[in-house]
Formats: sequence, structure tokens, C-alpha cells
Amino acid sequence: MLSQINDPADLKKLSYQDLDMLAVEIRETIVACIAQNGGHLASNLGVVELSIALHRVFNSPSDKIVWDVGHQCYTHKLLTGRLKFFSELRKTGGLAGFPKREESPHDAFNTGHASTSISAASGILAAERILGGKCRVVAVIGDGALTGGLAYEALSHAGHLGLPLIVILNDNTMSISPNVGGLSKYLSRLSMKAKYQRFRRYFDTMAQKIPFIGGIFFDLVVRLKRAIKAVFYTDNFFVDLGFEYVGPIDGHHIQSLVRVLEDVRQLDRPVVVHIITRKGKGCNYAEDDPGNYHGVKASQKKESDGDRHSFTDAFGAALVTMAGRDSRITALTAAMEAGTGLSLFKRAFPHRFFDVGIAEGHAATFAAGLAARGLKPVVAIYSTFIQRSVDQIIHDTALQKLPVLFALDRAGFVDGDGETHQGLFDIALFRSVPNITIFAPASETELRLMLDYSLRLDSPAMMRYPKALCPSELPAFSLPLEEGRGVWLRRTTGSKVCLAFTGSVCPQAIKAVHLLQEQGISADLYNIRFIKPVDEDYLAGILNSYDLVAFIEEGIRLGGFGEYAAALGSCRNCRAETVVLAVEGDFANANHALGTREQLLQDNRLDGEGIAAGIHEKIHWFSQKRWEHTPFEQIKL
Repeated sequence: MLSQINDPADLKKLSYQDLDMLAVEIRETIVACIAQNGGHLASNLGVVELSIALHRVFNSPSDKIVWDVGHQCYTHKLLTGRLKFFSELRKTGGLAGFPKREESPHDAFNTGHASTSISAASGILAAERILGGKCRVVAVIGDGALTGGLAYEALSHAGHLGLPLIVILNDNTMSISPNVGGLSKYLSRLSMKAKYQRFRRYFDTMAQKIPFIGGIFFDLVVRLKRAIKAVFYTDNFFVDLGFEYVGPIDGHHIQSLVRVLEDVRQLDRPVVVHIITRKGKGCNYAEDDPGNYHGVKASQKKESDGDRHSFTDAFGAALVTMAGRDSRITALTAAMEAGTGLSLFKRAFPHRFFDVGIAEGHAATFAAGLAARGLKPVVAIYSTFIQRSVDQIIHDTALQKLPVLFALDRAGFVDGDGETHQGLFDIALFRSVPNITIFAPASETELRLMLDYSLRLDSPAMMRYPKALCPSELPAFSLPLEEGRGVWLRRTTGSKVCLAFTGSVCPQAIKAVHLLQEQGISADLYNIRFIKPVDEDYLAGILNSYDLVAFIEEGIRLGGFGEYAAALGSCRNCRAETVVLAVEGDFANANHALGTREQLLQDNRLDGEGIAAGIHEKIHWFSQKRWEHTPFEQIKL
């Protein structure tokens, strides 16, 4: 059945029985693909019928469907001509795991972060009306994404605009005061009928035209209608904002969904359609445990990693240990309890744990409030999502010098999810902010040292670490922290080249040193540790001790640590030539791949071979300049 769907219009030819069979086949296809490639399972299985109904009723791509977050778009992709590419989902060069306008005209808006759909859909619809178009625009948002403040700002504005925006509220966990009972469902269903809407507009117009008493009579009718409604069912938040409301509706019954959507499509005012779905629908283990089957890893077997922990696990365990010694320590996350390693903390200290929902800005200011009363809050958020709270970190935390620690998981490259989830901008975003200390641990031991150090500060701090296993420990990792200084992993007499790296690329920098050694180039290795503050005299001393210093960081080059360090060397007329090895400032080049972190590092020349090659090329380039008394004449090429 699925192979016959080359375009959404093909769905209009099928019977409801055929559509039910199609839903089964789509679930089988999604499960098989995710087992092989990894991806978002439970959320996609929950919206199969909804996706079919949307494409049965609306005419994509002329009608626009905007998916919030976008991690539930797999059925949408299968119904819009991408079945033959689906086996390459989330693979390098294959389909993205999120909507991408570059991939298909059916993807109306690129997404990856939460709570953006209503804002984007409102803008698309407003532009459509300005341009004279009459297409319909649908925003599909889950109850989880509705915890984000941006969604409420958009709802308020959309209700004010009064344009016929259709918001599908996919309720699969949280109760949002649904109306219960057959009568309430009938009334909300009736209000969506086109005939009712025509009668309502006619009656309202005529009532207001009654001489002398029209306005008073109209107000009386409105109040009477609201009073009658209140007797039978509770009005809700959406109605108060200016939306029509229909629901709740069974989100797994295609025929019911189609009927409602066909009525809704005729409305000339904003409407919220509230549907009830079950995450993981049709797959028993995903239905029973949708949290653990939200994101699924590929099934390929991997070699045992022995006793090595991930940075995430190391952070979670260390925080629990320290919280056991200090009752002031609290932990916060934004709907990422397991992903940030805080599940253990929640079990150990439930009264000191806060999940604020998808509201990163609120998490930062809430933590600032905790700190203002003497607590030691630790906010664990993915680097890509901390971008959503820049103002709160500057205005509410740094400006007041409040001791909040931001633990940035997934800093640097992140596998599978594409450009929207890369953690490449945190250094550039926050290095210039006053009063904040920024660490980059290279190992589990360093992470513990930095966590303990930051919790003793009376000012904000930030610690960035990758989605990766911690490397093997080295003696230097255990050395105490000295503010503004790093530690030497390798320092030899006579070396003319130094590799200075931020923590996450430690294994790659070590490998580069070995490769350079094989090429006859002796290079020392400096672990920066403190991205901010920096002992500039000490750093300038390093820049005066070598002919070439390479700064290596897993972040965007523009505004990063390397550019700052190179500028310092130039201002102080330091001896060393500098080279910055980081991610160049183009989204397409920086984040295009969907492969593993290792592949992304390799693509951006930040693996061991790429670092060594970059340094070798710079040495060769400087040598070719034929400067008088060039220091590179002594380096064996």
C-alpha cells in the first residue's frame, strides 16, 4: 500500500479501510528503519493516523503543515514521496530526521527545537494573506512543546490577528483541562460546522444592527451563550485567547480526524483541534515505556567500553556525590532529565530536583532565584538549547553575579540529529559575558574537579562537555585547578610547536601529536581547562615560547577561544605564529552531516589526522614565505 503513495493526493483515492491498513504498514516501516539507523520512535508512532488525516484533507505543499520540534515527521516524509530514500534516514547524505525545506517542498519550515510551530505558522499565514493567497496553514504542536513560553506568546498574537490558523494540539501525556462527556464533545463539534459559523456571523451582524438596542442586545446574547456553555462544559484557555476549540478527539481514528479537519478547513478564524494520542502506538514496548523509546540508538553492536563512563554519566554521578555533602545543591533541567544524567539525582534528592519543561529561559531565571536565596543550583541543558536562554543568563544571572552552574551537555558535534542540534556556539555566545567562569573538562577526573570548583564560586559558571565517552585518565588530569591556567600533557625541551586544546578534543589532539612526531615534528600539548577567565600573562608566555601555537576547539571559530588567543598574541607582539583549528562559520559546512561525532570531527578536520595535517600545512606555508631568519627552517618537514 505504501509504495503506491507517491504524493499526498494519492491518499484521497483510498477508502478508510485502506487508510487503516496503510497506517499499519507505515508503523512497520518506521520501526524497521529506526532499528537499523536509530531515531525518534515513540513520537512518530503516535502521529501516524494524524499525519494520514492531515494529508488526506489538506493539499500539501500549497497548504502548509508546520511540525513543532519536527522529530515526529517520519510519516509525513513517507507520504510525501520520500519512501525510496527512507532507508537512509539520519545517515550521512540521507534524509534528515527533521523537516528541511531544502529536502522537499512539503516541508514548510525547518525545525528541530521546540515551541516554534505556532509562531512560524502564524508568520507564514500572515505573509500568505499579504501576498493575496488563500492557502491553509496548520501548526502541529505536542503538549510537551506547549510548555515553552514562545508557544504562549504565539497563541496570544495569533488570537489577536484572527487569521484562520489551525493549531493541532497533540496531547499524549499532559492533561490540559479537557472537556469530558458526550454533550461537550457534541457542542464543540457543532461549533466547527460551516453552517453554524455562517449562521453565527449572520446573527451577530443582524443583532448589532437593531436600532437603539443593537449593541446592548448583542452583549446580552454573548453573555447568555457563555452562561449556557458554562453549565455544560468548562471554557478553556484557548477560547479566552480568541480561538475556537474542538476536542478532545481520538487521534488514532482516521475517519473522525478527517471529518473534523474537513470542517475546520472551512473556518475563517483561528482554531485549536485537541487530539488525544498514545506515544509508541502499535509497538508494545514503546507504548509501555515511551520515555526510553523516545530516541532509539541503532542496533549495531559495539565493542565493550570497559569501565569508561560517558561525560553525561560522570556528571550525574559526581553531582549526586557532592549534593550528598551540601544540602544547598539543587538540580534543574528542561525536559531532559535522562539525557542530561539527572535521573540519579532525582531519585536521590527528589525535593531538590526541578524539571521546568521545555522552558530553558525560565530554567535560567528560576535558578537565579534559587541562588538569590543562598542555594547552589546546577542547570543541566544541552548546548544547542542553552541558546534559548542567552538573555536570562546575562541579565538575571551574570549581571547579579549569582552562583548558578550551567552544565552544557552535548557541547560540540552531536550525531544523528543534524544541524539544529549541534553544540557549537556556546563559547562564542558566552565568553564575552562578564562575571562568568567557563570550563572545558578533558576527562572524568577533570569534570569532578571543575564541578567542585564551580560549586565553591560566588559567581556564575559554565561547564561544557561532549556527547562522548571520557578518555583514559592521565596524571595531569588530577592536578589542582589554577584559575585561568591549564595543564601540560606533554612538554619537551626544544619543541617549537604547541597544540593548545579545549577539553572535548583531547583524544584527537593527543593523536595529532603522535602523528606529527612520526613526521619529525616535535609538538607539546597544553590542556586549556579555563576558557574564561584566562591568565593572559601565562598565555602570552606560551606564545613567546614557541614558533607555532595551534588552538584547537570543538566550536565555531568566529568569536571562539582561538580567535581571542590569537588576538592576544598579536596585541602583545608575541613571538609565535598562531593557527586556529575550529569549525568554520558556515552552517552548511559546519553541521551538514548526519553521521557520528567522529565523522563530523573528520569532516571538519578536527580528528587527529585533520589536526596534524592542518599544522603541517601551516608550517609548510610559513616556510614558503622565505622570511629572513624564519624560525621554521629548523623544523624537519
